[in-house]
Amino acid sequence: MTAMQHARQDAKSSTFAATSKVVSARARAAWQAGQAHAKRAAWADAVRCFESATRQAPADVVYALNLARALMAQARYDEAAQEAARAFNLDRSHAVACALTAHCLMEAKRFRDAARCLQSLAADAERGHDYHFTLARALQLGGQPREAVDAYMQALSLRITDANTHYQLGLCLNELSMKAEAAQCFQTALSMGVGVHELGVRALLSYFEREACNWVGAEEGLRQLQVALDALPEDATVSTAPFAHVTLLEDPADQLKAARSLARHLQAQARPFALRRSDWRPGGARRLRLGYLSADFHQHATCILMAEMLEQHDRDRFEVTLYSHGKADGSAMRKRIEKACEHFVDLRGASDGDIATRIHADACDLLVDLKGYTRGHRIGVFGWRPAAVTATFLGFPGSTGADYIDYFIGDPVVTPLDHAHHYSEHLAQMPVCYQPNDRQRALPPAPTRAEAGLPENRLVLAGFNQPYKISAQVFDVWCVLLDALPQAVLWLLEWNAQSRANLEREATARGIEPGRIVWAPRKMPADHMARMQLADLFLDTWPCNAHTTASDALWAGVPVVTFTGQTFASRVASSLVHAVGLPELACSDIEHYARTVVELAHDPDRLARMRAMLVAARDHSPLFDSRRFTRDFEALVLRMMQRHVDGETPAALPAAVA
Repeated sequence: MTAMQHARQDAKSSTFAATSKVVSARARAAWQAGQAHAKRAAWADAVRCFESATRQAPADVVYALNLARALMAQARYDEAAQEAARAFNLDRSHAVACALTAHCLMEAKRFRDAARCLQSLAADAERGHDYHFTLARALQLGGQPREAVDAYMQALSLRITDANTHYQLGLCLNELSMKAEAAQCFQTALSMGVGVHELGVRALLSYFEREACNWVGAEEGLRQLQVALDALPEDATVSTAPFAHVTLLEDPADQLKAARSLARHLQAQARPFALRRSDWRPGGARRLRLGYLSADFHQHATCILMAEMLEQHDRDRFEVTLYSHGKADGSAMRKRIEKACEHFVDLRGASDGDIATRIHADACDLLVDLKGYTRGHRIGVFGWRPAAVTATFLGFPGSTGADYIDYFIGDPVVTPLDHAHHYSEHLAQMPVCYQPNDRQRALPPAPTRAEAGLPENRLVLAGFNQPYKISAQVFDVWCVLLDALPQAVLWLLEWNAQSRANLEREATARGIEPGRIVWAPRKMPADHMARMQLADLFLDTWPCNAHTTASDALWAGVPVVTFTGQTFASRVASSLVHAVGLPELACSDIEHYARTVVELAHDPDRLARMRAMLVAARDHSPLFDSRRFTRDFEALVLRMMQRHVDGETPAALPAAVA
């Protein structure tokens, strides 16, 4: 067993054994008492005893490590890291002290500090697989994927059969846009056995294969994923990858099953606060404390949508706090968001417990999750029940499966009440559309088609969704449309080189010249919005629609043709086109979808009228009326709180009749 493994084992179970160093009898007695308390998990008593031992023997490494362990057991990670680091500074060749310090720092989300600690281990100290793996994880979580890849390769050179190392290496390669290589790492991990993590790994494998548009691998991956999901017990408490399920699968029951398992897994790690009843009252002396929790308060799709909504909140009635656990990118959007609220709390690096404790201390009345199970989420915070009422909104296209989140905010199209059994939360419907929009969204003048690399006199069909949304079935329909419309070109975003190569090959196999696909390089949001106006029609995907991208297209004056499915992710664009006044673009099946595209292509006058209508909609449609949206959202929040104030349990809140 390596030093790193020893540290992890000791961090989970017992305290460190005594050294042979001569210490005072009083220090040893305090240490022995601490050990006895630790064995029965009386950690507060253990801390007091170990603190006494370290005061009397400050140069004893083992006493310091025992204190660090006891502090960790109380989730006092910063203090634990400080004590472990003190032990490590006493002996820079002490691999266990180094490992425990890094472990504490990582628990405190101080990943770059953990990496620096590991890199400072004495040159002659043992460095086994576990050391390199832990260093790689710290680098990976600290936003240094290239360096992490090197460390994972070092770990594999020492233990090539470790499935988890292959899996984590795959995650790093994905961050470097090496989709095919990431998928291969996942395949290797699965072949070696990943135990209870199989479902999550299979979901991510299918997702990464789809990101590369490697459809043969993706379809086989989805088949095996379905087998694993079917075998999952209904009451399972294992980690899963719900985002892959909601974007790739069409059965809402399967999506909910995967989400429930992860929600239970996260809840098991929480220590809920005693239920607190809010003392807020309608028309009372104080405002309602409304909090939003997210890692995306920067240049991100979530803020692109809701920036103006935050600015429009009625500060006479609502005290708005943004709890941010994500990066500060220094962008104009970040500065705008910070100004849009009354309180901006930066909680980067904080644990779930620390975040929950801060929210609870602020006496938040209603806390809104804006992440769901997207990257960097903190659904685990809600397991602590830090606010009187909780809701999830906007960030995730499906149920969280968490029975500790009260409401799911949707609308009559995207979350009809007869779909309530697809959600663990109670449905709360906005009267028009669940998605906010920003009338300040950039829309610079369009470039010429030549400047965008487009032919001048052709029908431009834009499919600007990410490649994981483009399935073989979707591409089949698109190629049929290109065959039926010889005057058309398909305009796609070039997200990664692998998806481009695979899509061009698949087009050729379907009898379509690759030259009829025009590739748009990735650009800054304003430049992308400018060129989007050059498209004639936007072709949506299924079972995961365009979301922010669809509202971008409508804002740019481009009609969106979509297909309404049975899941939230497959109904978003339908909600948007209903809200903007073009419900005929929400098609009931794939044949209807294809027929609508062909009819519009052959009726330029009708298409021109739709485009003109969308231009006018920027000023008149409820979809783009941020002030109206905010008032509707606030009214829905007040309905949630009224039930709480009245002593009633959460229940479905149908869209209010205007």
